[in-house]
Amino acid sequence: MVKLLLGSGGYRTPERVALLGEQMRSFFGPIQRLLFVPFALHDHDGYVRSMIERGINAGYELDGIHRHADPVAAVERAEAIFIGGGNTFRLLDALYRFQLLDAIRQRVRGGLPYLGISAGTNVAGPTIKTTNDMPIVQPPSFDALNLVPFQINPHYYQGQAFLRHGDEYQPHFGETRDERLKEFHEMNDTPVIGLWEAGILRVEADRMQLIGAPARVFRKGQAPVDVAPGSELTELLAI
Repeated sequence: MVKLLLGSGGYRTPERVALLGEQMRSFFGPIQRLLFVPFALHDHDGYVRSMIERGINAGYELDGIHRHADPVAAVERAEAIFIGGGNTFRLLDALYRFQLLDAIRQRVRGGLPYLGISAGTNVAGPTIKTTNDMPIVQPPSFDALNLVPFQINPHYYQGQAFLRHGDEYQPHFGETRDERLKEFHEMNDTPVIGLWEAGILRVEADRMQLIGAPARVFRKGQAPVDVAPGSELTELLAI
């Protein structure tokens, strides 16, 4: 049974941190230690400290995988895995370099609980083609863990961005997320879910629920569908 908790990110307020913590405690239950993968950021030890200081560990012990001489063996022994956010290209490149993709995929498909935030959510999909990040490194492939049969766009927002100048807001006139995801579907068929900040997908067995914030589902050749927190998404995101 696959068990996934996939967060968009944006856990910058006490309310959002509390919501994530509530979901983590419900999801992980009596597990005490999470194998934490900090490869999306450069300072791995600093990343672990920051997550604990900000309370994003929800009281669980974070065991940094970078401290293990054999990362694959660490995955094989783990009670649960938590892959943090940062740059998705850097993260995926490290997963390839340390030969972790197959190890993580096999454990999670066998029931190991998986928490991803931002970049950690991106790599849960078939590819990282819908990340917002810059390609600061070149991984061997864009293919990722393929734990769910759809793409994810964390940090999604609808419409134009506006910039503040004094007391006024002026349109940025850059591409919208919807336009970029439309370009994805000009070349690809896979459904995409755009997760608003603080949004969480909870996947357990045959059930998929949206928690915390709205989302928008994109399917090739169809109008986007907006979904509210609490919605069941299993049928909407089916291939």
